[in-house]
Amino acid sequence: MSEPRVIKKYPNRRLYDTVESRYITLGDIRRLVVERIDFVVIDKKTQADITRSILLQVIAEQEHAGEPVMSRDFLSQVIRTYGGQMQNIVGSYLEQSLKLFNSQQREMRERVRSVVGVDPIDAVAQVAQKNYQRWRAVQDDIFRTLLGATARAPREREEDEKAPRDTGAPPHG
Repeated sequence: MSEPRVIKKYPNRRLYDTVESRYITLGDIRRLVVERIDFVVIDKKTQADITRSILLQVIAEQEHAGEPVMSRDFLSQVIRTYGGQMQNIVGSYLEQSLKLFNSQQREMRERVRSVVGVDPIDAVAQVAQKNYQRWRAVQDDIFRTLLGATARAPREREEDEKAPRDTGAPPHG
């Protein structure tokens, strides 16, 4: 097994990816987690492994940004376990529960794939992408139509002003 990717955290709070040779964000850390890339975050000043605290920051950012996974009550209960006799048991229980949940989810996807022939998550994602593309095309058509109407309007007014007006009288001649 290869060594984990090293991310250095500098005193200015910036994270530096030593593999990509660039500063990264918590969003990039999340991407590494999602892509199952093994990494460790090292505090540049103390050389301490601060991976867990960075992962907690990613979770906090995710919880704040969108639809939270953890309720206020759940978070309160987790906090109450710290320092108690059940701390190790609760942590292990939560970890095993998530592993079981992910395993069951994978198994269900495989079952549906074997019966239907497609991954249900991929199928939903494809439908969503097609719907987005259709929506975008409609929006683009509306925008082009509106742009065309606003560009045409001044031109039509100019042509109307230059055109001879029909007064109903016969032409002079």
